[in-house]
Amino acid sequence: MGKSKFVVGSKTGNSKYTKVFTLDVAKTAQTFHKGFKAYKETPLVSLKSLADYLGLANIYVKDESYRFGLNAFKVLGGSFGIASCLAEILNKDVKELSVDYLNSDEIKNQLGPITFITATDGNHGRGIGWTASQLGHQAKVYMPKGTVKRRVEYIKNLGAEVNVTDLNFDDTARVAFELARKNKWILTQDTTFDGYVDFPKWCMQGYTTMVYEIVLALESRDERPTHLFIQAGAGSLAGAVVAFLKNYYGDRCPKIVVVEAENCACYMESVMADDGCAHSVKGNLETIMAGLSVGETCSIGWDILNAHADVFATCANHVAAKGMRMLGAPKGNDRRVISGESGAVGFGYLMELLTNYESNDIKEILEFNTESVVLCISTEGDTDPENYERIVWDGVWTSL
Repeated sequence: MGKSKFVVGSKTGNSKYTKVFTLDVAKTAQTFHKGFKAYKETPLVSLKSLADYLGLANIYVKDESYRFGLNAFKVLGGSFGIASCLAEILNKDVKELSVDYLNSDEIKNQLGPITFITATDGNHGRGIGWTASQLGHQAKVYMPKGTVKRRVEYIKNLGAEVNVTDLNFDDTARVAFELARKNKWILTQDTTFDGYVDFPKWCMQGYTTMVYEIVLALESRDERPTHLFIQAGAGSLAGAVVAFLKNYYGDRCPKIVVVEAENCACYMESVMADDGCAHSVKGNLETIMAGLSVGETCSIGWDILNAHADVFATCANHVAAKGMRMLGAPKGNDRRVISGESGAVGFGYLMELLTNYESNDIKEILEFNTESVVLCISTEGDTDPENYERIVWDGVWTSL
């Protein structure tokens, strides 16, 4: 059983991408998302009983298991990324586009049939498949070795073509890239490659709908977050969330803790190299946190997180499992949150810190007190139901 590790971030403050995740962008993304009939704001759950027990003002968990009926947040990025891509093809501002407009006969005739392709561990591909079906186009989805059958079925049921490779995620993404180039399909990846930045940036801007919902909900309760625990694989979500909060709160931005799976900690690797460059982690990238099983950073995410994150931490599988169990069996009158392996790790790490005497050093750095309002994001529900049961019922699991 591995032990959690942490390193203090460099906090350079220098980021060319932070400025593209503004309030105006979030409002544009949310307006587009509201065009889908399935749109509904997801719950921001207050764990006040647990917070009182731990000596904090409050703990909030954004529950993305309700997002568009897809059990994960990723569709926010995939759908807005596709909208932004189509806006470029149509030579329009994405603000001019709506779901109804893109589904009109005039625009469908103008665009013709389109094939979108992506690599995914599950949730992003599901979002791309769903969006393509909503807009009347085709999706091809490539998944890495070890992908569980249920995640494949979820995407196939949306009408997408699915192929599972014998490669890890990063190499599977390269396969998708080459197929897109060869067949003139549109690559809808949520992480960057050399020369491939625009679509990942649009995806990340789509995630700001979620963060905008969070800050408005907190303001309605006269609160703001003092701490953010955010998980990172490639870092697209973490980068978008941190950039938006930095723009929104300025000097009152919460302390930021970036959490990774220990075998896939490309951000920890990059920070510890201390040369300002992003570094990768090679190999099988084994972890129960399938959504974080990525060995290469998103260049946009690295640019933002290197500039603003206070702490980078790595977690073993048992930390995610602890988060899943505690969210599933809440304290007092707190509301239950069904959170999958990748969704619960930020919360799990928070619980490790606050209940483990060996973590005093990092607790001092983060300065928890009775006024602390901690924000975590449960990015997915039980996207692998069988493994969810094994973890929360039996306390056992299987890595990828």
